[in-house]
This record gives sequence, C-alpha cells and structure tokens, in this order.
Amino acid sequence: MKIIKSVFAISAVLLLISCLGFSKKETISTSTYIPSDKIKVAYFASGCFWCVEAIFESVVGVEEAVSGYAGGFTKNPTYQTIGTGKTGHAETVAVYYNPKKVSFETLVTVFFGSHDPTTVNGQKPDYGTQYRSIAFYETNDEKAIIEKAISKLNKEVYHGKIATEVTKISAFYEAEEYHQNFEKRNPNQGYVKAVSIPRLNRFKKKFPELLKKE
Repeated sequence: MKIIKSVFAISAVLLLISCLGFSKKETISTSTYIPSDKIKVAYFASGCFWCVEAIFESVVGVEEAVSGYAGGFTKNPTYQTIGTGKTGHAETVAVYYNPKKVSFETLVTVFFGSHDPTTVNGQKPDYGTQYRSIAFYETNDEKAIIEKAISKLNKEVYHGKIATEVTKISAFYEAEEYHQNFEKRNPNQGYVKAVSIPRLNRFKKKFPELLKKE
C-alpha cells in the first residue's frame, strides 16, 4: 500500500511540473495581433509552447509569438486532444517577425540554440509526439536554411544525432486564449518557475546579443 501511495505521489508531482499538467476549460479565441504587410511568420515546435513562446518574444525583431498546434492531421485540435498524442500535432509557436530586424536564419539559430534537438518525441520534462522538435518551412529557401543548419550542427556539435523534423507548414491552429503569453501572466505557476523561466534564462545567457533591451 505504501508503494502504491508513493507512486501516486510521485506521479502527482511530475504532473504539476509538466506542461500537460495545467487544465482549464477549453476556449478558442482569435488572436488580437494583426501583422502588417511587412511582417513575416515562421513556425517552430520544441517542447512546451509556454517556453518556446517566451524565448522567441525575447528576440530583437520578433513582433509577436502565438502558441498553437501544427504538424498533424486532426482538424481544430485542442489542448486536451493533442495531449492524447493521437492528433499528430505538436505544440507549435507562430513567430511574427520583421525581416529588416531579424532574419529567418537567425530564428533558426534561436530554435536550435534553445532546446535539445537530439531528443526524440519530447523535451525534458515533457515527452510524447506533441512535444517533438519540428522546424517548419513555407518556401524552398527556408527549407534550405534549416537543412544547412542541421548539417552544420550534426557535423560540429551533435554527431549526426539531431532528431528535428523538417516539415512544410500546412495549417496552424491557434491555441486557447489562456495559453497565450502564459509565462508572463503566470510567473508563479509551478511549471513556469521550475522549467520555463530557467529555460528562458539559459537562452538569454547563451545569446545576449539577440535580446531586446528591457
């Protein structure tokens, strides 16, 4: 009996520090952000979107980052349905950026420099296909930039172990309103304190030259 209780206790703690551990009534809303004609968008998945959104929003030239779902086959996914791992989607962030201030190539550098691209189907402490690493592209030029970065990193850093998928974006579904700017709005939430903020701080320490002035 003590062993069973211990297992449940450990599971509860792990759930509290898991991106999937946060539950709220599903509400879909349209983003209030309306990009101008000069703004481009790039899409990346590298674990919990609360973390990824905060990282990209700290970068000079990024106007907005929106959390959502992409890379799967189910229409109109929700946070709860992608949590089953059966929709094919991954937690993804749409990064709206000014190409005069930051290049797609730099965003790819941010992507690979802010997570472990060798992890298959997950990013510590979150595991499952919904947390897999994906670099999305819209054009052949973007695909070439991503593939060049992977080739270089596989050769110089990761010894051919990069597991990142390179996928053409076909659809992006915006996540529920309560996920947007989650880290900013919930700085004392358990997962944010234990995972999101430390991950953001590691990125800032690694790439100080890419950061917005506070």
